Amino acid sequence: MGAGFAGSLGALGLLFAVVGVYGVVSYAASQRKHEVGIRMALGAQRRSVLGLVVRQAVLLVGAGVGIGVLAALAVSRLLVSLLVGFASYYDPLTFTCVSALMRAVALVACYIPAYRAARVDPMVALRHE
Repeated sequence: MGAGFAGSLGALGLLFAVVGVYGVVSYAASQRKHEVGIRMALGAQRRSVLGLVVRQAVLLVGAGVGIGVLAALAVSRLLVSLLVGFASYYDPLTFTCVSALMRAVALVACYIPAYRAARVDPMVALRHE
């Protein structure tokens, strides 16, 4: 029962992370609509605009995952004394898999706002001022 509760709590945390990444990337892409419109008007390909937005999001997610791994290492070192039968606080497979899962989920979450930014009509974005 405890493992089911912990799994549910982890899934809820993952859902919140996805919604947060989506919201931040969507807001950042909407703030840069004028810049994207200028780039598109000057001849930028949709693929390059998509890559620009995704690259920005991947950098933010990479920094967040790095900080999260360091924080998890610190907390797991403190919590290992509460767990019976665990000799080590560091499990490289778990940390690697969770980091890869977070990066993959964040990449999927940031693709939708990036796709919308790449579909911006240059004339609409330039007329916004």
